[in-house]
Amino acid sequence: MTGARVRCVTGGLASTLRRRFALASTPRFKCPMKIIALLIVLLTSTIAADAMVGGAPAADKAAAQHVVLIIGSRGNFCSGAAVARNLVLTAAHCVLPGADYKLVDYDGAHRPRFADVLGVWRHPRFNLATLLAHRATADVALLKLAAPLHAGVVPAPLAEPRPIEVGDRILVSGFGVSMRGDGKTGGTLRSAVLVATGHPGTLQLRLVDPLGKGERAGLGACTGDSGAPAFDDRGGRLAILGVVSWSTGPHLAAGCGGLTGVTPLAAYRAWIVKTARKLGSSLP
Repeated sequence: MTGARVRCVTGGLASTLRRRFALASTPRFKCPMKIIALLIVLLTSTIAADAMVGGAPAADKAAAQHVVLIIGSRGNFCSGAAVARNLVLTAAHCVLPGADYKLVDYDGAHRPRFADVLGVWRHPRFNLATLLAHRATADVALLKLAAPLHAGVVPAPLAEPRPIEVGDRILVSGFGVSMRGDGKTGGTLRSAVLVATGHPGTLQLRLVDPLGKGERAGLGACTGDSGAPAFDDRGGRLAILGVVSWSTGPHLAAGCGGLTGVTPLAAYRAWIVKTARKLGSSLP
C-alpha cells in the first residue's frame, strides 16, 4: 500500500506487563509456566471488555470459540484462529524465526490455559521486507500444536473464495488493545464489523469503520490484533476469509482506527489445505 503510514499490529507483551505492573524485567519462556500464567492473569483480570479501538463490543460466543491468543518469547503477542484441533492460523510476521511461541485460551472462569507449539510453517512467499514496505505479501502462517486444543475451542472453516465488493461487511475479532499505546487494554477478545473499501482484491483488503470511513478515528485493529481472523458471516456461520496484517490511523496516518489491512486467504487457501494435510491435521 504505497504512501500509507502502515504499521504491523503485533504488540509487545513484555513491555505491556512492565508498564502495567512496574516490573523491572519480564520472565522469558525459560521460567516456570506457572509464572507466565500469573503474568497472563494479571494482564487480563482487570481489563474492561469494551472495544477494539473505536468502541466495539466484546466478541460474542460465535466468534470467541474460534480465536486464540499467541504469545512469543520476545515479548510480542498476536491473535490467531483454530482451523483444526491441533492447528492455528495467524499472520506470518507474528511468528518470525528466533523465538518460541505458546498459545493461550481461557476456560469458563477466564483462567488461562496454555498449549505448546510444536512447529511454525510460514508461507514460502512471505517476505517481511515487502510487508514493511507497505506492499502485499503472503502474510499467513500455521502453528502445529503439540496436543489438541481444549474442547471449548472450535476450529473455524476457511471461507470459499468469492469476490469481495466495496461495502461488504466483515467481522474482525482479536485480542489487541482498545486504546493505542495503552498495553493494559489488550488481552480481551473484541470484535468489530468493518466494511471493505478501495479496490478489494485477492492479495489485500482494506477495511474501515462504516461510520468513520477512514477519515476520522473509528473501529479498527490495533496492537495485538495481527493474525486475527477476518470472518465471512454467511447465515450465522462464520468462515475465515483472511487475517489481519496492518493498520493505519485516519487519513493514512500512523496508528489505529483508520484502515485495517487484511491478507485474504483466496490466493493461499491451497497452501493452507496442503500444509494441513502434510501435518496430519483435519480441516472442518
